[in-house]
Amino acid sequence: MTWFIFGSALWLGVLTSISPCPLASNIAAISFISRKVGSTRQVMLSGLLYTLGRTAAYLVLGVVIMAGLMASGDIARFLQRYLNQILGPALILVGMLLLGLLNVTASLNLAGGTLEQRVSKGGSGWSFLLGIVFALSFCPVSAGLFFGGLIPLSVTGESRFVLPTVYGVGTALPVIVFAFLIAFASQHVGRAFNRLSQVERVVRIVTGVVFLVAGVYYSLAYVYGVSLSFW
Repeated sequence: MTWFIFGSALWLGVLTSISPCPLASNIAAISFISRKVGSTRQVMLSGLLYTLGRTAAYLVLGVVIMAGLMASGDIARFLQRYLNQILGPALILVGMLLLGLLNVTASLNLAGGTLEQRVSKGGSGWSFLLGIVFALSFCPVSAGLFFGGLIPLSVTGESRFVLPTVYGVGTALPVIVFAFLIAFASQHVGRAFNRLSQVERVVRIVTGVVFLVAGVYYSLAYVYGVSLSFW
């Protein structure tokens, strides 16, 4: 597995974490964690457990999906033959979602709203379950990045475990950073959050453009057979 694929999975996770819908859940997680602001140990433990929860959820989901795709010989052969053709349109759709060109408002909470409310009222030990609940609450952008970005990347890199794990850690990075700030430098939390909000739009637009360009390239090269040699 190349460092490029590894870094791409991490970047997809980070981009997911700062997109509006997942960012809202991360803010809720930060609020939950900061209830123990007087205890550095509790804050850091809650942040770690939340990260482990998100990572575990994406890891299990990725493994199940990958196992299903590879269990059938017909599906495996189909992916080996047509993955590049599928990847082009998938990247274009994800890029359009990131750029706001597709008006999709549906969301999916695989854990259920009642469980989410119960977990959010629990103690620090519930941070792990809170991470799972928020990870399984998909909105269009996060679903596009996971199913349209990470899963094809995992299939290409033949990685059932590493890439979903890296992605999961990336989705929790803001919470890790803010947990550290809350524990050791709470006066910088507001400033860091404002900066994160400012860069999210720029990062999303740049990544959306990159996805569109890559999608157009894959579509031209593998769907229409256009030669795109530039040197």
